[in-house]
Amino acid sequence: MPDLRKISRANMKSIVDWFGCFDAVAETINARWGGGASKGTISKKASGSLDWTLADVIALEDASGRYPVTRLMARRLEGRVVGVDSCLMIQTGIIAKESGEAISAILSAEQSSCANERAQAITEIDEAMQALRQARSHLEQPSAEMMAAMPAKPSGDVE
Repeated sequence: MPDLRKISRANMKSIVDWFGCFDAVAETINARWGGGASKGTISKKASGSLDWTLADVIALEDASGRYPVTRLMARRLEGRVVGVDSCLMIQTGIIAKESGEAISAILSAEQSSCANERAQAITEIDEAMQALRQARSHLEQPSAEMMAAMPAKPSGDVE
């Protein structure tokens, strides 16, 4: 299981880098919520000494037009509540989506010298692998239909 805290910190660091400086990040948060952020606080959050708040994430993602933390959080729910009949059909869609995102992230990382791009690619690869593992796990479990079709085991009586 990936460390969501480290991944979200890396994603937020990437957004901070996109803004260019801590002052711009603090001003963006202050403009959205009416104050409370400073260059020093942003520095501590970017270094990992402090955690990013939900308000920080919302303000910075909206301002940058990039939503990596929101997508990360949404992925936590994928595949949780799935109908029994369509489980594998839904899972194949998730596999395709996650694999496509992994391919895109790998290509971006290859063309970039940024460590954040490489970290994002690794995250996307892990998510694609997890989707495949879930499908495999589902296939390895005998379905109720298969169990009903199996002949009953003999009682063990010897004639």
